[in-house]
Amino acid sequence: MLEVTGLVAGYGSTEILRGIDLRVEAGEIVAVLGSNGVGKTTLNMVLSGLIEPRGGDIRFDGRSLKGTSPAEIVAAGLIQVPEGRRIFPNMGVRENLELGSYGRARKNRAKNLEKVFDTFPRLKERIGQFAGTLSGGEQQMLAIGRGLMAEPKLLILDEPSLGLSPLLVEEMFALIERLNGAGLAIMLVEQNVVQSLELASRAYVVENGAVALSGDAATVAADPELRRTYLGL
Repeated sequence: MLEVTGLVAGYGSTEILRGIDLRVEAGEIVAVLGSNGVGKTTLNMVLSGLIEPRGGDIRFDGRSLKGTSPAEIVAAGLIQVPEGRRIFPNMGVRENLELGSYGRARKNRAKNLEKVFDTFPRLKERIGQFAGTLSGGEQQMLAIGRGLMAEPKLLILDEPSLGLSPLLVEEMFALIERLNGAGLAIMLVEQNVVQSLELASRAYVVENGAVALSGDAATVAADPELRRTYLGL
């Protein structure tokens, strides 16, 4: 579904991504792991068309995304839930969700809104509230719900567990598993190594703008270098 080959990108004279290769197949969860500053957010921005790649190629659903605008990428079904939620705090819950269908799936807005409320009953309970008054966990639900409103073929989740309590982190990963169980392909970009590897079928570990380690999740989790670097073992 998504194939990235030799991806190079950066800002000004600074090169951030140095030949990234990765792929996501239909219906699977792929974890992209790494600490702050290794290039994960830059990768997401390139995939969403917000930064022009300097080299390599990105193919989504059989089509190259080179020279494709962010709006066209959304229309194709590649949807990102960005780090930090990026909701509109002074707008209501319903309005935030409806904005998710602005560029894709507009005709199914009412049906998809009910699906989101089935997935997140708490959002339905708070439908009249301003988004900025929601708890951190509820705001993350809102951000994911907004992404689901666009009927994604592939959903990129950028640090969905960031800033959540341990209990809410457990709930968030359970939600991701349910969404994938319904057939949604997910690229999970996270610092939470242990839980991401428990959930994903395959994983890529990014260091200094390049893939340092990749493979099926169980093999990556057992790798001595990963255990030493990220788990302190």
